[in-house]
Amino acid sequence: MTEAFSCGVTGLVRTGPVRARAVLAVARAGALLVAACVLSIGVAHADPHERDHRDRGDFRGGPGPRRGWDHMDGRFHHDHYYPSRGYYVPDLPRDRVIVTGPRGRFFYSGGVWYSPGPRGYVVVGAPIGTFVPVLPPYYTTVWIGGAPYYYANDTYYTWRDSDRQYEVVDPPDEQAANTEPPAPPPPSAAGDVFIYPKNGQSEEDQARDKYECHKWAQNESGFDPTQANGGVPPEQANSKRAAYQRAIGACLEGRGYSVK
Repeated sequence: MTEAFSCGVTGLVRTGPVRARAVLAVARAGALLVAACVLSIGVAHADPHERDHRDRGDFRGGPGPRRGWDHMDGRFHHDHYYPSRGYYVPDLPRDRVIVTGPRGRFFYSGGVWYSPGPRGYVVVGAPIGTFVPVLPPYYTTVWIGGAPYYYANDTYYTWRDSDRQYEVVDPPDEQAANTEPPAPPPPSAAGDVFIYPKNGQSEEDQARDKYECHKWAQNESGFDPTQANGGVPPEQANSKRAAYQRAIGACLEGRGYSVK
């Protein structure tokens, strides 16, 4: 005779004398079928937002779209996908950073900003004036007026030496933007500065760091090696030049370079 299981699968129940191994095999097969039925029912009734959340993986912006990550940022050939503003997630990425700024408390991860909402956490625009310790993993460097900006997900960041962090800033004049770094300043009269990237910095990183350290050293010392006598009276040129060299060397060493 036959006995029906709850999932619509029928199992053969043998009558009369049977061997012990046959009974054990039938029992094991029945247990596996019941377990499969329970698992399929659980998946069918899972919350759709939770399934979407698992599908999204590590939440980082990437070169291709994923479920919920439907905003493709093509500005400056950035060409990465992010979740649109207003998109909800049931819980936050594991690598989020808690950021408290002038506009409240936010969560930041991979260039995406989150704020608590009635259905979990909602994707919001980056709050201007907020500081973060790291840049998004897929940022694009944009040069405007000789100064570097770091762009990702419709947001601009700049490095603040005073805070040793990156600040979310208002969009600059994009018509003057250029993704090519400016030429480094010429060597000073005291000789060129030779640097070695101890941390494997790329050529783009080296150009940016040289320029930023040059500007910082210029402001600290009052000496501009691109001008005659550094832009200072001749009697001050030697002392100001030495102060500039010390400042740019200290800045570059602080960024992971060996300076000679």
